Amino acid sequence: MSLSFWNRTPILDEFARTRDEMDRMLGRFMGGAMMSPELRFGRSEGWLPPVDVSENDEEVMVRLEAPGVSARDIEITVAGTTLNITGKKEEREECEQEDFYRCERRFGAFRRAIDLPESVDPDRVAAESENGVITVRIAKKPGQRTRRVEVKSTETRTAPRRISVPS
Repeated sequence: MSLSFWNRTPILDEFARTRDEMDRMLGRFMGGAMMSPELRFGRSEGWLPPVDVSENDEEVMVRLEAPGVSARDIEITVAGTTLNITGKKEEREECEQEDFYRCERRFGAFRRAIDLPESVDPDRVAAESENGVITVRIAKKPGQRTRRVEVKSTETRTAPRRISVPS
C-alpha cells in the first residue's frame, strides 16, 4: 500500500528531525537549565496547547485549547499573579496492527504559566471545560477595575493665513 501526502516534503521532515535531535542534545548537555520553560515543558515533554488571554472591566479570561484532555487531567493554580495550567494528554493505542505513515497529534505533559495583572483577585477563580477548551476566569479586586482615560489634544489648528506680497 502506498500513501502520498500533498504537503509532505522530505527536506522539511529532515530539518524537523535535526532540530529535535539538537534540542535533545542541548537539553542533555545543559541539563535543561538554558532552555525556556516552553521548550522544557512543551517540546521535550510533549506539546504546548495554545492560549488566548483577554480582559474586561470585571475579569481576566484565559482560554486554553486542549482537545482530548479530560478535565480531571488538568490542574490549575494561582500563585501571586501567575496562573499555572498543567495537564497531561495520554496516548492511546488505537490501531495496534497498523503502521503509521504520519503522526501529527501530540501527547504528554504540558505546562503554561501566564502572568496576570496586579488587579486580579487570586481567591476568585473559576474554571470550566467545554469541547476541549478550558476557560479560566479570574475576577478583579473591587476598586481595581480598569479605568479608561481620555486623551485630550493640546494642538490647536487654525486656518492658514493669507499673506499678500507687494508687487
